[in-house]
Amino acid sequence: MGLHLKEGDDDLAENHEINVTPFIDVMLVLLIIFMVAAPLATVDIKVDLPASTAKPAPRPEKPVFLSVKADQRLYLGEDPVTVEALGPTLDARTHNNKDTTIFFQADKGVDYGDLMSVMDALRAAGYLKVGLVGLETAAKK
Repeated sequence: MGLHLKEGDDDLAENHEINVTPFIDVMLVLLIIFMVAAPLATVDIKVDLPASTAKPAPRPEKPVFLSVKADQRLYLGEDPVTVEALGPTLDARTHNNKDTTIFFQADKGVDYGDLMSVMDALRAAGYLKVGLVGLETAAKK
């Protein structure tokens, strides 16, 4: 039994390559986990949106309320208005100030499509600051 030791320079070349096989394995496992978990993230639960536990914002001096009743009638303050006349009526009410916040409230029974058509009319008229009004409820603990 013999042992040969060579003194002097080391003949082993340095290896600067990274072994990426463990990284690929980890990435594949994470991909499978996310593929399985993604469908579970969707929610199919009926939600009652009008109530909110958020702290109410301070009310402006002269708020502009836009309301949609259950029968799809539209009111600006207490005055009835049509979707077509909404822009000019708002311009007259706000003195053409497009930065005015419009407080938008709708009955629970209003169709979502009808709500979006009113929101589109507000955007087309140039009123982009819209506050959604809901019922104030106590925070659940």
